[in-house]
Amino acid sequence: MDIKSWAQQLGLSACAITDTDLGEHETHLLNWLKDGFHGKMHYMEKHGTKRSRPAELEPGTIRIISVRLDYFPPNATDAETVLSNAELGYVSRYALGRDYHKVLRRQLQKLADKISKSTGEFSYRAFTDSAPVLEKALAQKAGLGWIGKHSNLLGDKTGSWFFLGELYTDLPLPVDKPQQNNHCGSCTACMEACPTNAIVAPYKVDARRCISYLTIELDGVIPEEFRSAMGNRIYGCDDCQLVCPFNKFSSPTKVEDFKPRHQLDAPTLIDLFAWTETEFLDRMQGSPIRRIGYWNWLRNISIALGNAPTNQRVKEALLSRLHSDNANLREHVSWALTQHS
Repeated sequence: MDIKSWAQQLGLSACAITDTDLGEHETHLLNWLKDGFHGKMHYMEKHGTKRSRPAELEPGTIRIISVRLDYFPPNATDAETVLSNAELGYVSRYALGRDYHKVLRRQLQKLADKISKSTGEFSYRAFTDSAPVLEKALAQKAGLGWIGKHSNLLGDKTGSWFFLGELYTDLPLPVDKPQQNNHCGSCTACMEACPTNAIVAPYKVDARRCISYLTIELDGVIPEEFRSAMGNRIYGCDDCQLVCPFNKFSSPTKVEDFKPRHQLDAPTLIDLFAWTETEFLDRMQGSPIRRIGYWNWLRNISIALGNAPTNQRVKEALLSRLHSDNANLREHVSWALTQHS
């Protein structure tokens, strides 16, 4: 079997194989949870050790096929250009196109079908950030890269603009060598670039401070202490990746589904804030953004409008939502208006 060649023929960027021993990574996970760095992501702890012990999640698993799929869109408006224009909204580059869960799962299924034609029926389960899986740890063990100080997986020739997916299987496949070298060295660019100082120590991220957590995972009130630092980031944050020197080696995606939709690579905040719920649901159909819901979407935009240059159009946009039926949105709009008073 040539699983790696099959994976690349199917459009996956890389593929490698590892076993299920994640003892070292389990200790790191448990300490991270003990510190409370997961915030309100209670799903991170409710599965116990299933996340770090693959055979507990999927009985019979002895090997994991780890795959990488590049996602950086080559035709998107330059990220720094968007971040430097406070009238625009910044959306994390991974979310500009179609929901990667569906795209990557489809490719994993094709890979599993290809393997089954060679081996006959076998037991497997595909994951795309959809279950308690330590995907970065597994990818590092498989040799696809190392975990950087920002906690993302990094490759010295691939950077970090990619998704990870896994096939848990009972096939006794030969395993690849783990990535032994960590090339971060003394570089702390990602730590220094984080707007909210969420990288509290090398290789340790306090999600409660992370803009990706605040704008995507947190349902409710975003603490005031982080709102100004959020700038115009309305869905996720890429700052730690944008400054990473290894991302100059990254390859743009070849996946059409990851191309920007609805001008989300450089949208105007006021225009986004005017969307009705129906418009949001229609335009975000098939997008990972849809899952945060309309009201959290408006919440995020209202903070960005609070950080935008003061002018009459911004004030009028905020005033149009000041008496919203949604109490959470009203609270954030009120804060935003005080920034312009």
